[in-house]
Amino acid sequence: MFKSLRVPERLFSIAMWVVTLVFASFLTTLGRQVVGNLPGVEQTIFIGQFVDRQTMLSITAEQGLLERQKTETNDRRTTNSLIVDSSASTYRSRKEAYDNWRATRTATSDPNQDPDGIARTAELERLLTQKAAAEKAVEVQDARSLVITQKLDSLRRTESNLEAAAQPIFLRAQFQQEMRVFGIRLALTLPLLLIGIWLIARKRKSQYWPLARGFVIFAASAFFVELVPYLPSYGGYVRSVVGIVLTLIAGHYVIRAMQRYVAKRQLVEQQTETQRRQSLGYEDALRKMGANMCPGCERAIAGGPNASTNFCVHCGMTLFDKCTRCDTRKNAFFQYCPTCGVTATGGSEQELEPAAGGSVPGVS
Repeated sequence: MFKSLRVPERLFSIAMWVVTLVFASFLTTLGRQVVGNLPGVEQTIFIGQFVDRQTMLSITAEQGLLERQKTETNDRRTTNSLIVDSSASTYRSRKEAYDNWRATRTATSDPNQDPDGIARTAELERLLTQKAAAEKAVEVQDARSLVITQKLDSLRRTESNLEAAAQPIFLRAQFQQEMRVFGIRLALTLPLLLIGIWLIARKRKSQYWPLARGFVIFAASAFFVELVPYLPSYGGYVRSVVGIVLTLIAGHYVIRAMQRYVAKRQLVEQQTETQRRQSLGYEDALRKMGANMCPGCERAIAGGPNASTNFCVHCGMTLFDKCTRCDTRKNAFFQYCPTCGVTATGGSEQELEPAAGGSVPGVS
């Protein structure tokens, strides 16, 4: 892109692109801050806003109370379950010890009349009573937990019914919010996009084009980042239709631009070579020649840049000629001979721009 420019021109061109990008970045940052601080743009809604507030608060409070009661019930059940397990384990060990003691006493005395046996029997009965009481307490806690669970399920069903009743209102409000956000963003970004299109169409040759180009980048970024993601979807139908419309509009302008380009090229090819050369810029001609392209008709040069082709086989424009002083074959658009330095447009150099279809003197 910059190869045909002088070194300072390349640096200036790079500097202008830096100015463009920096300007666009600051504009984009400012635009995001402005859009982000607009009232209602970032506001979100949820279904709880459209449910009867007093009823929902009452349900929430009751759910909280039941959840705490359920936690307490589960804690007490866990404690009683531990007591049951501990009582059963203690009873088994004491019962085994009692059976062993009773076996040793049977032959010598009556274990039922022995004070130690009576104490052991009472302890076993106490452990059984403790175990039975703990098991009863577990059953009570299970029953209470079941009641609490049923109440919680009933409250959840009530809550679901309230949300289902509010669902149509919520969806309508959500759609209105999306359209409001989209409308605000459209009102901000569409004028920017239109201004950007106008700048491209009318100000590309302006000396302030680098700044205008930065605004164009900012406008495109605002349109595709701040607007397109907020386009209502409707299951993808709206975005598909918008994409089709934008493609048709872009295709229309591309086709018209191509038709204008082809018509312009046909008109140019009907001109004499002198007229075509006068309409060409020096840097542009060298750039096209460097890209192996005829500056006159913009078609590829037959045989490539190293071939002996002196004229374009498509439009007849002179591409290479010879210096009249040193007879060096050179680019016909060079202003000076690269070998002897003679000017190609004056002095001892012969006229380089013959009539269309003619030949250049001294070119073989």
